[in-house]
Amino acid sequence: MGPIYSISDVIDMLRRRARLILFVILLGSVLSLVMAMRHQHEYESHEVIQIARPVVSDELARSTVEGSSARRLQLIQQILTTRGTMLEIIEKYGLYDDQPSLKPQAKVNMLRTAVRIEGIAAAREGYSDDGAISVLSITARMSTPELAQQVAHEFGQRTVELSKQTRIENARATLTFFDAQKAALEQDIERLDAEIEAYRATHQLSLPGAVEARRDEISTINDGLLDIARERIRIERAMELASQSERPATAERLRKDLGEQLATLDAQRDLLDERKNALERLIESSPEVERALGAYDRNLEQLRDQLAQVVSRRNEAEMGFLIEAERQAERLTVIEEASIPDYPVTESRKKLALLGLAGSIGVALGLAYVLEWRNPVLRSADQMERELGFRPVVVVPYLDTSAPRRSLWQRLTRRFRGPRAPAE
Repeated sequence: MGPIYSISDVIDMLRRRARLILFVILLGSVLSLVMAMRHQHEYESHEVIQIARPVVSDELARSTVEGSSARRLQLIQQILTTRGTMLEIIEKYGLYDDQPSLKPQAKVNMLRTAVRIEGIAAAREGYSDDGAISVLSITARMSTPELAQQVAHEFGQRTVELSKQTRIENARATLTFFDAQKAALEQDIERLDAEIEAYRATHQLSLPGAVEARRDEISTINDGLLDIARERIRIERAMELASQSERPATAERLRKDLGEQLATLDAQRDLLDERKNALERLIESSPEVERALGAYDRNLEQLRDQLAQVVSRRNEAEMGFLIEAERQAERLTVIEEASIPDYPVTESRKKLALLGLAGSIGVALGLAYVLEWRNPVLRSADQMERELGFRPVVVVPYLDTSAPRRSLWQRLTRRFRGPRAPAE
């Protein structure tokens, strides 16, 4: 301990450094008292939200909002802590108005630090963890009890509303998607039906069994052509007989009439030949037409199957939207509203003042000891005997009668330097 070896040395040090110790204690006490008076109390308020299970069982009707509750709550927390939302709450409750020098970003950072959103995981089922949250705790720490209660309640209400809105928006987006898919498939089916009808009309296949009907028509045309050929032979023989048996004038008149009949038969034969050729061309192209119609039918069947699946899923999405709109699925409910706290959570001013006084005493004693250690002077016969091994015969106190009377500052600083060693 340097020059301090016994209780008497400590008492002697305290006696000699009394002014310094009292000065340091007084200064530290004043500073502690000022800091304690300027210390701002803070209050905490808590709002507890429960994540309730769905009212309607998933086996009966499932919601279209998937994913773990922890992930959804994390997304809500990110939305709540955005700059815009924070500035809205700061402006609504006039937070930090007593600090006009603060920039908006600094206020946002302070509010983010003052508000805590913590989730408590649900009980695990076996060895699996589905990421479910059972309880959500929102804590606000403010300078007044009223602000702490208002801010915690504001964040709680915004959390509940955001959860409801996000779930409804997700369900509505799912329903809108399937509505759009249904409308697109219906348009595709209508367009394909129109293409099939146009193709059938182009190839004269609007009625079933058109190929068989064409073959029957060709057979009828062949019969007609055969009748025309027989009639033509009969008319030609009649013309020959008229030339042989009738007078020239009568024969000429009969040949003229019979020639007109032949011209009529030739026109009928040409018309039937043209129709027959057209029907034969259509029959020759019928395999390709049948393949094209088969492809059309397959595409149409696929589109109808897709439409049936989309309609089924769309009905499920509509049911999920109704469940979310009626709040029959997973939902947030406030089980403990934020209340006005009775006591601050920070240290009391009295305790801070006492701690400052205790610290001042410690600093004063430590400073006195440092000064003693830096100026190790033998001040008593016991110290000389302990350090040198012999006891002095006479102890003469130091008296400086020639020196002028020192001022208060000199005497005070002399206390810091310590007394001078006695002259030998």
